[in-house]
Amino acid sequence: MNRFLDLLRRHSWAFAFVLALVLLIANLLVSPNFLSPARLPATLATLAPFVLVGFASTPSILSGGIDVSVGPLATFINCLFIAVLLPSGLGDWYAAIPILLLTAAGIGAVTGVLVGVVRLHPVVASTGVLFVLIGLSITISKSPVSATPNWTDPLAQAFGWFPGAIVTIGVVAIAWFFLKRTAFVANLLATGESDVSAYGSGVNVTAVRILAYALGGLFAGVAGIALSALLQSSQSSLATTYALLGLAAAVLGGTALGGGKGGLLGTFFGALVIFLLQQLLTAAGVQPSLIQFAYGLALVVGVLVGATLLSSRRVRSRA
Repeated sequence: MNRFLDLLRRHSWAFAFVLALVLLIANLLVSPNFLSPARLPATLATLAPFVLVGFASTPSILSGGIDVSVGPLATFINCLFIAVLLPSGLGDWYAAIPILLLTAAGIGAVTGVLVGVVRLHPVVASTGVLFVLIGLSITISKSPVSATPNWTDPLAQAFGWFPGAIVTIGVVAIAWFFLKRTAFVANLLATGESDVSAYGSGVNVTAVRILAYALGGLFAGVAGIALSALLQSSQSSLATTYALLGLAAAVLGGTALGGGKGGLLGTFFGALVIFLLQQLLTAAGVQPSLIQFAYGLALVVGVLVGATLLSSRRVRSRA
């Protein structure tokens, strides 16, 4: 038991990893063909938005802030692509991808400016952006708009034998892999740990925070593309559904709400826990309202586990 607790203290993602493994086994017991080759591409395509919205939430939290608008931002990108770009003839990948990703990163940067320059509280700033995005999504897609066949189709299916969802998740994971080898992520973690100390060490705290929110926006843009591939329609009603899922995934994966600790690996396992929990409860015939309750419970558990482990690390460091 002590070894397990030490593992949790040293690796913030370990709790979510163990929980995901348990839920995976439970899903296989309920649905033995859960990971069958025939179902795998569709299963991963359903998982992708959970993971990517979680990825989008992580940079702002690492910086010591929070961004509750990344879920609605992903939904807005979905509506923008399906309801605006495709009908207007701008739906080809070489035109749509730059428009969607630059728009998403720009919106994230606006939130970062509100936090880092205007000095609004992160919850207030991102909540304001959240409502604007929900309004924009409803404005451009009051009702679902079905997509014509487009380049996102394989992202929810497969490129030959290769599941398309791995592309969207992999692009963000690879980008983060290289970013971790730059000064930016080190400065991001330092800012989240203590912005005063980071500033005293020469870190441009304001720039780091703006970039963190812009990066989260960029990741949310990829999430919007994955959502479009999955749904093949614009769904403005999903804006509130994904609003807190990203936050829950990041926190459950061991990213400290106070900032300075965590990463995308833990967020991936946190999102996997939420996804597997949804699949298990759905297979068991649980009502959707109770599934939302389970999401909230998962968030609370993640916060409590993180706080407990942080407290135990501080006690051990003083001993």
